[in-house]
Parts: sequence; structure tokens; C-alpha cells
Amino acid sequence: MLVAIDPPVNARRVVIPADNTHRAFAGRVTRWLKYSGGAVAASFVVYTIAYATGLVEGKRPQLDPDLAKLQAIHKGEYKPPNKTFKGGDQGWLDLKLHSVQTINHNTSIFRFKLPDENDVSGLQTASALLTKYKGPEMEKVVIRPYTPVSAEDQRGYIDFIIKKYPNGPMSEHFHSMDPPQRMDFKGPIPKYQWEQNKHDHICLIAGGTGITPMYQLCRAIFSNPNDKTKVTLVFGNVTEEDILLKRELEHLENTFPRRFKAFYMLDKPPKGWTQGTGYISRDLLKQVLPEPKVENVKLFVCGPPGMYKAISGMKKSPSEQGELSGLLKELGYTEEQVYKF
Repeated sequence: MLVAIDPPVNARRVVIPADNTHRAFAGRVTRWLKYSGGAVAASFVVYTIAYATGLVEGKRPQLDPDLAKLQAIHKGEYKPPNKTFKGGDQGWLDLKLHSVQTINHNTSIFRFKLPDENDVSGLQTASALLTKYKGPEMEKVVIRPYTPVSAEDQRGYIDFIIKKYPNGPMSEHFHSMDPPQRMDFKGPIPKYQWEQNKHDHICLIAGGTGITPMYQLCRAIFSNPNDKTKVTLVFGNVTEEDILLKRELEHLENTFPRRFKAFYMLDKPPKGWTQGTGYISRDLLKQVLPEPKVENVKLFVCGPPGMYKAISGMKKSPSEQGELSGLLKELGYTEEQVYKF
């Protein structure tokens, strides 16, 4: 027996077999939609179930990852992703460069393919990967940490935003690469272990490409409907063109206006710039950050060495936070309240 269902506007006609298997699957998808908080029209629910089960006539639209997983489970075809980076004594893995997308005059997004299209990186929030390179005329191997900007559950590839620094051997090597050259990676390198609602309010103070671990935190928080953490970002750059991930940050501001606030500082602002100018100052931090006495607040710092020295003091080593100094100490924050990436 077949039951004909009128599709939503602009959709192709849907035919759903009225058997118990598809009724059961329809129930699971409907419950999934309910629990995800979506208020979906009944006709759209039926249409979504139909194309999830592969019964829509014509070209199938791209499936939402969660819905695609449900479909694969239903068909008995679900394959849990393999984690590319497992840490421990795994050693170095070389990944193939897939593509390079230019962002501005000195910054690009580098996409590397994971070994299998079903693989995920294996990183958690917050963590990074090490890169390794030794040029033909270099005496020593260069190793640098980088935080990916692609989601931790992204399958098949991993993305990095890399800024080219003068006399920076690793960043210059990245920018000299062409697909399908390969790069050595190792990790994950754990940083700050995040859990939902771990803090009531976090404050992110970033400069340049120091935005990447901050964005990793933001993505984890705002992609989790159960995480209610408030986030304040203070982001310093030279020019407006240098503001990385600005579209993504603006999306967070528009989507979560009560929970996400961003303040931008530029050394060389364009005409008509309405936000801050110059370096990140004591007055700005005092104005936009919560008071040090506020309970369960955490501050994160990431940027060039000069910013660290001014804001929080340098890390003692890659694994040791070091003494708190700079503007945050002057404002009354404690070492327990500050984390340096």
C-alpha cells in the first residue's frame, strides 16, 4: 500500500510506503526534531522524513549531518568515524594539502585531507596540532602548534588559517606549498579542557591568528544548545582586513546577541571606523570585562608575544602558564582566573 502526501511548496511529490519500518523511522525522526527544539510544520516534517529515507523523487538535497546519521543507522550502514590523531606514541602523520584559499595579503586557509573521507581529526575543545618542517638549508627542525578552524566532527578534511610572518620559517613554508604537497602533523595537543557550562562567563582576549583557539571555544559553546555560557571577545588587529573569521563572529553576535559580545581594536582603522583604535588598553578591559570578584569567570589570552607581555605576561613554557602580570593583574584578576593559550 502507498500513501500519497502533498509536499511543501516548491517541493517534488513524495510517496511513502505505509509499512511498519518507515512508520518506526518516521517516529524516531519526529522525536529527534521535537527534542532538538525545532518548531517544524507538519508537511515539512513528512517531507524531511521522506527524503531522509531516500523516497523523494528527483534530486535529493544535502542532508543535515545528524539526519544523515539517522538514515545510515536505519539502513544499517552507519560507520563510526575513525580518529586520525590519537596522541600518545602515535608519532607524526603526513597529510596531503588539498586546497589553499586566500583571505588577504598574508593569510590563507589551508585544507588538508584526512586519510579517509569518513575520518575526523580526533581533536577536542580546546586542543591543537603540532607541525614539523626542515628545509634543505635548515640546521634544525621547526615545530609549531596550530589550532584548526574546522569543526571537530568534520569528516574528511581539516582546515587551518595561517598568517605569513616575515622570517617565520613554518608560516613561510605553508605559504610556499601547493597541492598535493604534504605536511607532517602530530597530536592532539590538549590545551584547556572545555565542558558545557564550566564557567558562567568567559572572556577571550586575542590578537591576529590568536583568534583560532578562541573560535574553537566559541564553536563548542554555541553549537551546544545546553551550554549557556556568556562570551565576551576583545580582538586586536592592525587593519580591518586583518580581522579573521569576522563573518563567523558576526553570525554569533546576530544569533546570540545576549550571550556573545565582540569588541574590535585596530592599529590602523579605516575612515568611518566606529570601534576602538590602538592597542588593547586597560580602560577598555575595565569597561567590557566582568569584575574580577564575579564568581566563575575565566579569561583566555592568545596573540603575539608583545600582546602577552602587555595583557597577562608570557607563558613559562608550552606546558606551564607562568606568573600572571600585565593589565589583567593590575585589574585584580588572579592566576586561577586566566589561561594563556
